[in-house]
Amino acid sequence: MTRLLQPLHVPTGAEIASVLPELEAALADDGPAFLPLPRGDDQEIRRLTDALAPGEPIGDDISLVVATSGTTGVPKGALLTASALRASGNATHTRLGGPGSWLLALPAHHIAGLQVLLRSVLASTDPTIVDVAEGFEPAALTSAIASMSGPRKYTSLVPTQLIKALDDPDATAALASLDAVLLGGAATPAPVLQRAAAAGIEVVRTYGMSETCGGCVYDGVPLDGAEIRIEGERVLLGGAMIADGYRGLPDHPAFAEPGWFRTDDAGTVTDGVLRIHGRLDEAISTGGLTVVPQVVEAVLSEHPYIRECAVIGVPDTRLGQRVVAVIVSGSATPTVEELREHIARTLPVTASPREVHVVDSLPLRGPGKIDRRALVTRFS
Repeated sequence: MTRLLQPLHVPTGAEIASVLPELEAALADDGPAFLPLPRGDDQEIRRLTDALAPGEPIGDDISLVVATSGTTGVPKGALLTASALRASGNATHTRLGGPGSWLLALPAHHIAGLQVLLRSVLASTDPTIVDVAEGFEPAALTSAIASMSGPRKYTSLVPTQLIKALDDPDATAALASLDAVLLGGAATPAPVLQRAAAAGIEVVRTYGMSETCGGCVYDGVPLDGAEIRIEGERVLLGGAMIADGYRGLPDHPAFAEPGWFRTDDAGTVTDGVLRIHGRLDEAISTGGLTVVPQVVEAVLSEHPYIRECAVIGVPDTRLGQRVVAVIVSGSATPTVEELREHIARTLPVTASPREVHVVDSLPLRGPGKIDRRALVTRFS
């Protein structure tokens, strides 16, 4: 019988637990392939179904098709097998010290949230669920974490959530009681990691994407069964967790080499530890020179008046692009001159922002990634 791709409408709040039987079947490779969709978000459902064609045939070994958050605005669907999902979950538990109970505080139709549920199934534990349908409230962590059972307890967050939680003493203490807090989705400013460590929170930085069943490199070191290779500057990920390609795109160059995924990230490996420098497709060309936004953001995030920041390139008739900083300020708002001086201590003057815009919050796409396209549109 031909396997079809079926939509899996994922609810919010406590009702999320209703999809656990389908995820258990996906891990067992028993039943149809599922396309997770956010229940109630008609616009996003149309966008994903138009691109990924539920109801149509799919490979017999595919269990889940997980949409990428992508930078182009056009979703692609990573084809994930049951064996890849099991390899990812089991390797995560091995790295963390064993199976445990999981707290879900992310949208469950994205790979990071799905993995919390899938790991719960593998561990035969019931996930504790925080409702984030109306946004993330750190205060909700306190009672949710208190209700979790042992012997080991984990959660997965994105940096913006951790930043908010660190401003709430009770939420901070609750996170510190967990055995690990996986942190992924975007780069985390060094001062945030330092605050978390000082508070006793066991942060594990994860790197991965839908195409690798989520995080497959923890604190720069690949999980069991995962591999890293650098070609030029580009990071390639390989191993047991790699997707079988994209839905409807059999010749996509990202999967040109079987068992490997070509990311759009630049990085280096030193003494076996991966360091990501930034996305190759987000580099800014200004005055004939190249500026990597994430490198500038890492330096800006160390400024005492900056809580969060994004660096973008906007069109400029003379330079091609000019470097612009968009910040969420802290106790005071820094001037352009102050930030240029701060940058110049570490990086070439080319990397210094020529404009600074202050916003209440940075726009996100997917769980935790900065929406740079939205910022470029807004400030061009």
